[in-house]
Amino acid sequence: MESSDVELDLQRSVQAVLRELSAQAPALQSNQGMWRWSLHKKVERDPAKSPALVRILLRELEKAESEDLRHVIIPLLHTLMYVLTKATGITEELYRRTYTFCTRLLTLPAPYCTVALDCAIRLKTETAVPGTLYQRLVIAEQNLTSELYPYQERVFLFVDPELVSPSVCSALLLEIEAAQVQQTPEACMRHVVSHALQAALGDACHASALQRKLKASPRGALERYFHAVVAAVEQMASDPSPSREGHQERLEEIYCSLLGPAAAARGRYCGDPLQDPQPSIPLPSPHITFHLWTDEEQLWKELVLFLRPRSQVRLSADLEALDLQGLWPDRELARASMLSTDSGIERDLPSGADEPPGPGSPETERAGLQRKGGIRKRVWPPDVAMPACWAGPQGLHRRTGVPGGVGELVPGVSRLHTARVLVLGDDRMLGRLAQAYHSLRKRETQKFCLTPRLSLQLYYIPVLAPEKPASCRHSELRELATFLGRADPWYESTVNTLCPAIHKLAEMPPSLDTSRTVDPFILDVITYYVRMGTQPIYFQIYTVKIFRDLSQDPAEDIFLTELNVKIQDSKLPKDGFSPRRRGVAEGPGAELSICYQKALLSHRAQEVTSSVRATGLVLKALPASDTEGPTHTPPSAAPITDHTCLNVSVTEVVKSSNLAGRSFSTVTNTFRTATIQIQSQDQRLLTLLLDKDGRRMFRDVVRFEVAPCPEPCSGARKTKAPWLGSHQLEVEGTKAKPKPLLMPINTFSGIVQ
Repeated sequence: MESSDVELDLQRSVQAVLRELSAQAPALQSNQGMWRWSLHKKVERDPAKSPALVRILLRELEKAESEDLRHVIIPLLHTLMYVLTKATGITEELYRRTYTFCTRLLTLPAPYCTVALDCAIRLKTETAVPGTLYQRLVIAEQNLTSELYPYQERVFLFVDPELVSPSVCSALLLEIEAAQVQQTPEACMRHVVSHALQAALGDACHASALQRKLKASPRGALERYFHAVVAAVEQMASDPSPSREGHQERLEEIYCSLLGPAAAARGRYCGDPLQDPQPSIPLPSPHITFHLWTDEEQLWKELVLFLRPRSQVRLSADLEALDLQGLWPDRELARASMLSTDSGIERDLPSGADEPPGPGSPETERAGLQRKGGIRKRVWPPDVAMPACWAGPQGLHRRTGVPGGVGELVPGVSRLHTARVLVLGDDRMLGRLAQAYHSLRKRETQKFCLTPRLSLQLYYIPVLAPEKPASCRHSELRELATFLGRADPWYESTVNTLCPAIHKLAEMPPSLDTSRTVDPFILDVITYYVRMGTQPIYFQIYTVKIFRDLSQDPAEDIFLTELNVKIQDSKLPKDGFSPRRRGVAEGPGAELSICYQKALLSHRAQEVTSSVRATGLVLKALPASDTEGPTHTPPSAAPITDHTCLNVSVTEVVKSSNLAGRSFSTVTNTFRTATIQIQSQDQRLLTLLLDKDGRRMFRDVVRFEVAPCPEPCSGARKTKAPWLGSHQLEVEGTKAKPKPLLMPINTFSGIVQ
């Protein structure tokens, strides 16, 4: 195919993606999500098309910038970065044009400047050291051993077997296993070496001969070539002034040692223009583990197993006793404060305190380890042995509490492990994820904190049971997915369209032939999402206190999307006496006392108390439409509690009198609030349903209170006053406003205003 025909074909595919984003044409609805996938597949099958596609995407981006078509900028930029990560043979001029374009986007508001900054940082390194992005991605995702780049990633795919059909679970598991059966460590190392040499040497690299040589190399020799290439790339990438020419010379030496000087010289100076086409170097899919979510603590256990050294993993039948080896399970390691007993003035110090101790004295040895008064930093107890693999290289971690752990090995990365937790299901599954996330954060304050060693990223793909015809129940269970699609158009086009494709995959007969090459569409979209979905949208978690007896302590639970309240049938007290007040008319529903803090634009507190007769209530945490605007903003914006509120709908009973007698009708009243308390005033009890999940139902409720869930251990801290002697009275410190607990779900752009 001639170059003009190639560019015309790629241009048509790019235009199809743009029409899908802009026009919402009915003819394109059935193919949503397929255009981007087919575009990447064209380049994957023929890598020589990559430079042409990069030029086309750059032209479309510059056109969108000049015409202010911002809704297509982030999708095109993600598509371009995905091509650049996998491609070889991209000229330095194309890299610099892309980098310059990203720097121009830094003047735009978020999320455009945020995504552009992330792309510009990666492009700056890739321009000087081609192949860096591919190499780091494969090493981290496949958990290849490398001292210079010791980062590890894993994708945890969680499915609730009670919400997702067994056929869907089996189809997903088979597709994941079929794609990963050929992704051995040896194959991944060959891909890294081939890609690095082709990206650096370009046309001077005889790709076919190189791949044949690598396939024929034994494991030991392959590892030596792999570590030599990784060392060359990482050392040049970490250089303050990396040189593309110097990097090319180092990799040319490795290339000559592989093929021999004569073969390398023939490939460089006597390249045959009619030689075999450039072979494709696949980008392996990430290491994905499939889990059926059956245990409340399953997320915590899997994260702990991911962090533990392989040599220390001993699987047992009872995982309840699982904890990190060498760490106290029952002692709090939260940061503690110690009150200073000195004034900080030199003349008030004890005599002799300012005299320097003699050389070799114990005071000299402890001088660098002790602090006089003030706030004491949290340090690890001397008898707590940290696993060796957690410490990492010197200077790798920052602000982790480990003595001496300052600085970073790679700019912008301060953790060795990244866990990408992907859940499939509907709003009920997200409610379970919120419970697990809250439990994990709460556990961190009581036991060992995973956060310093682990970057936790959350992803969501909506999968609903097929219903014919589609009922309103179907749309009610995907409210959060609908919100994410409104906030991020690329998420709507790429992820929200996967549900029909997943069900089609489940209906297809399984293929037992693993020898033939297949194009796993579902797995490819999942891989694209977890790699490029780096911008989170934060959702407020709400806590609810449930009183079945006002004289006893309440039960507590949390919800993420919805709390539904229904009135139970009449339930008379045991003594037969009805506490209903006189004057209360018989009728449907129950008399409810509602006290809430009204949400005002001025953020001033205005408490409202009312008594209504209602048949039910619905408290929704998501805005009902675009007119209300997104209520969940990143922490860098204004205080989240000022913008987070519940949309409360009360179905109120209205009594009317006419010649035929009394009649009752209902009307729905709505208001917005952040906190609310509701109590039944007569013998009618309440039933609460959390996150639309029938497994999380509370009956016989008299009163309940809803408020934003605070971060565990945020707010006031208690310290002991030593001057109070043996009483050891606890004095409450300055009470700070508790931070709300927000659960992030990653999308491609975050909230697009």
